[in-house]
Amino acid sequence: MKLIVLGGTGQTGQHLVSQALQQGHTVTAVVRNPGKMTVSHENLKVVEGNIFSEDSLKPHFQGHDAVLSCLGFPTSFFSGVTGYTQSMNATLSAMRETKMNRVITMTSWYTAPGSSDTAPFFIRNVLIPMIRSVLTNMYEMEGLLKKNEDINWTVVRPPGLGNAPETDKEIVTHEGYFVPDISGQMVARGDVARFMLSLLGNTTWLKKGVAMTTK
Repeated sequence: MKLIVLGGTGQTGQHLVSQALQQGHTVTAVVRNPGKMTVSHENLKVVEGNIFSEDSLKPHFQGHDAVLSCLGFPTSFFSGVTGYTQSMNATLSAMRETKMNRVITMTSWYTAPGSSDTAPFFIRNVLIPMIRSVLTNMYEMEGLLKKNEDINWTVVRPPGLGNAPETDKEIVTHEGYFVPDISGQMVARGDVARFMLSLLGNTTWLKKGVAMTTK
């Protein structure tokens, strides 16, 4: 397939780009700074683009089959985070203009208010409050996707991310905001990329949000 990857120079994105190329896909990585891309391959095209601009994205989206996004935006204690919704608005507009309708994007466990009520004490009372502005905007982006009935979207929700390549561990999924009865709440970024790519030929999670981890 011909894939657009957003966030391809990030820690998860580079795993995604590498694995996609290994699987035989053709990849166009739309990035802010092409110099940060460490992956090189004859089937990889790295282009500079503005993820918040439909007009910037549209020329690069032409002729592609799907968008995979690993975009991430830092938390803010003084103002709300808006990057997830702003970038997705531009992405959806560019997709429509170029006749694309498949997007797979990454958010996190516990995006919905109250979904962390049963999480361990540290996560519930320390970590979640620290990243609430990020989780809130992720949740808003998830809501935005649900309103776009013509788009075949999937939201992938991993827990804490470990900077490690893919493993052969079993991927566990749950339709919701976390995976119940899983004690470990870290997953290798390479395994998140592996799962996202597996969704390209799988209709199970179309128009759904799926929490995932490994065991």
